Amino acid sequence: MSLAAIDPQKIILPPDLRPIDGRFGSGPAKVRTEAVDRLAATGSTFLGTSHRRDTVRTVVGQIRSGLTDLFSLPDGYEVILGNGGATAFWDAAAFGLIEQRSEHAVLGEFSSKFAALVTAVPHLAEPLIVTAEPGARPEMIADSSIDAYALPHNETSTGVALDIKRIGDGLMLIDATSAAGGLRVDPQQFDAYYFSPQKAFGSEGGLWLACVAPAAIERIERLAASDRWIPPSLDLGIALDNSRLDQTYNTPSLATLFLLADTVEWMNANGGLEWAATRCDNSAATIYDWAEAHEMATPFVADAAARSRVTATIDFDGVDAEMIAAALRANGILDTEPYRKLGRNQLRVALFPIIEPDDVATLTRAIDFIIAVLPE
Repeated sequence: MSLAAIDPQKIILPPDLRPIDGRFGSGPAKVRTEAVDRLAATGSTFLGTSHRRDTVRTVVGQIRSGLTDLFSLPDGYEVILGNGGATAFWDAAAFGLIEQRSEHAVLGEFSSKFAALVTAVPHLAEPLIVTAEPGARPEMIADSSIDAYALPHNETSTGVALDIKRIGDGLMLIDATSAAGGLRVDPQQFDAYYFSPQKAFGSEGGLWLACVAPAAIERIERLAASDRWIPPSLDLGIALDNSRLDQTYNTPSLATLFLLADTVEWMNANGGLEWAATRCDNSAATIYDWAEAHEMATPFVADAAARSRVTATIDFDGVDAEMIAAALRANGILDTEPYRKLGRNQLRVALFPIIEPDDVATLTRAIDFIIAVLPE
């Protein structure tokens, strides 16, 4: 029988091979049903109310204080936020954090986008770009001409994580979109640690947040006061002023704020970042150990130290990963497909703290079942 004769959507998993929650997407990621229930329970008192009134500003204040606790931010650090997601923060950083020249680590789709954006900005010098092949880590270079170093904590497209350590005298701008809340980080090693809440924090998109150090705050305020033209919606000085009032410059998604606040509180109540990162460690050990022992599966990232604990990419040989993903989806196990532009025969599985480690173990057994059903 040929592979074409097999309809993966007709493969039925036994009940014990179905995770309690089948959402394994890398973003938008699983949203905790308890948080959704609490949002629904607010009825008409939260959604549809003014974001400049205490009902919403109290939630923003809870987010800012909760993230300060979660990341153990030192005195002088602040949490700021604005609309548009991490992609919009790249635009804002090009105006309000990079003074003249930046250095960028490029190791996948998302890190390459920030570098390409800055390359095209007319008021900045050509950036220094340090590249690595997908699945590997680049070696950043300390350079006296650089006033901002930009790198991802986790490259979502490939499942590579970087160690966050200061490189030179410039600001450290860390894209933590898929890392924040799931990977350990020392705030002394960054100046802006920015992210969106639709991944590890189990919220919705359309918002960016950044933990900023005093050096970043000084530059934001100085550039905002300079003669550099900055669109108001991308002005980090305006974002800073509004954040200090527990609000955003323009109207945010109230559902996003509520779900984010709920998850941050959940993380802190259970033990904070160490607890959340340990959950990710356990899930990562499960899936990587399974892949290393498997006849047809291999971790895409060869260097074990570089393998992400929040995004696992697993290559397959001798079986069509697309058919595995289709069979999983037919059984309510969602969004395990690979990143579309990477073009590999692989699955990509989110390991965020909101995902139960036991569900990751069940997922590996479900894949084994599907592979056994598919012909060689």
